[in-house]
Amino acid sequence: MNGKRMFGTNGVRGVIGEMMTPDLVLKIGAALGSMRKGTIAVGRDTRTSGEALAHALKAGLLMTGCDVVDVGILPTPALQYIIKTNRFAGGAMITASHNPPEYNGVKIVEADGTEMSDDEIIKLEDRFFAGEFNVAPWDGVGAEATAPDRIEEYIQAVVGHFPAGIGKGMTVVVDPGSGPAALTTPIILSRMGCRVHTINARLDGTFPGRMPEPTPEGLQPLSEMVIATGAAFGVAHDGDADRAVFVDTIGRYIEENYEFGLIEDYVCARNGGGLVVTPVATSRLIRDIAERHGCTVDYTPVGSIYVARRMIELMGRGEKVSFGGEGNGGLIYADHQFCRDGGMTAAMMVAVLASHNGRKLSEILDELPAYHLIKEKHHAPDPSALVRAVEEAFSGETIEKIDGIKIVRDNAWALVRASGTEPMIRIMIEAKDQGVANAMYQEIMRVVRQV
Repeated sequence: MNGKRMFGTNGVRGVIGEMMTPDLVLKIGAALGSMRKGTIAVGRDTRTSGEALAHALKAGLLMTGCDVVDVGILPTPALQYIIKTNRFAGGAMITASHNPPEYNGVKIVEADGTEMSDDEIIKLEDRFFAGEFNVAPWDGVGAEATAPDRIEEYIQAVVGHFPAGIGKGMTVVVDPGSGPAALTTPIILSRMGCRVHTINARLDGTFPGRMPEPTPEGLQPLSEMVIATGAAFGVAHDGDADRAVFVDTIGRYIEENYEFGLIEDYVCARNGGGLVVTPVATSRLIRDIAERHGCTVDYTPVGSIYVARRMIELMGRGEKVSFGGEGNGGLIYADHQFCRDGGMTAAMMVAVLASHNGRKLSEILDELPAYHLIKEKHHAPDPSALVRAVEEAFSGETIEKIDGIKIVRDNAWALVRASGTEPMIRIMIEAKDQGVANAMYQEIMRVVRQV
C-alpha cells in the first residue's frame, strides 16, 4: 500500500522470532539514524520482547552516530509528546499496539511528534533493503542516556488542560490492560480530582487479564467493576494507549463512534465552528454533531497519520480545526498534540461529564442519533480487483474515492477498501435503518460473490 514494502499504516509489526527479530530492528535503527542525525528518543510498551528489541534498535541508532535517550516503558502518545516538546531529532516506539502478545513492532516518530509520513517511510525502507547505513567511525559513535522520569512531563501536560479539581466527586475505573497506561491514566484522573479504581493495572507483557485489544467481551470485568463501585464510567486502553474506549454508568460498552461524537460535541461547543477531520470510515453521527455546532467535516483516507497530517496542513493554511480522530477510540486534540492520545481522551471524558451537571453518561449517550453499522472483512486473492468490480457495479451512484470506494446515498453509505496489511477487503455500511443497511450489504455481496 502506498509503495511501502514492510511498514503498514501504524509501523511495522510481526510475530517475535518469525518476521520480527532483533536483526531486523537493528537495521531499522541504523536506517533511521542515517536519516535523522541528532538525539533520538526510544520508548516501549510492556511486551516481553520489548527490552530485547529496544536494545537492538538503540544499537542501530548508536552505530550511525546518533545519541539515544531511553525513556523506558510509556504510552506511545507520551513518547510523542516528549519528542515534540524536547525537540528531539525523532523517535521510535517498540510496540505492536493492539496485536496479541506474541507480536511486537516499531513505530517511527518525527521531531514534531507525528508518525513518519509514507514518503519518508519509503526512503527508510529503501535504505533498509539496500543496506545503506551511514556507520560512524570509532570516535563518532553515539552515547546513550536513560530518562524514565520524562513521563511526568506528559502527565502534567494532560492534567494542565483542565480546571483544577474538575473531577471532584467522580468515581472512575481504569483498565490499562497490563500496558503502559497503568503508569499514566490512573495518575492523570486522580490529579483531576477523581476517585480511581483500577483493574489489570500491573505491567505484564503476558497480558494475563485480557488481550491488548479492548473488546466488549474482554472488558466484561471492567463493566462489572463500574457497576459494583457506582462509577461514572470505565475506561480501557489498547497495548500502547494511543486509544481509549469506555463503558458507561450501567456497564455498556460504548461503540467508538459514539465516544467520538460525545467528545466532539463537547469540544465543538467550546470552539464555536471550525473543521472536524476524520477518515471516510467514520460514522455519519460525526457529521450530524459537527453541523449542530456550525462545524464542517473534512474526510481523509483511513489511518490516524492521515488525519494528523491533514489537521496540520489545514491549520498551516489558516483554517480553524476544532477536532480530529477515528471511529476506533483514537482521538486527536489540536491544542495538545497531533496524534491519537488515549490518556487525553480519558481526561476529556471527565470534562464532558462535569459539563453535564451530574447527569449519567448512559442518559447522555441515549440522546445521540442512532445509526446501524455493519463491519465485515473478506479474504480476496486480488483485493484491488474486487474494489474495482464493486465500483463498476455501482458506477451510476455517487461515489467518493478518498480511500477505496465509498458509495453515498441519502439514507446510507458503504465503504469498500483493500486492507493495507492483509489480502482482504474491508466492507463498512451504515444507515439509520437496520433493514436499509442489510439490503445495501447484500447488494455489495452479490458483486463480491460473482468476482
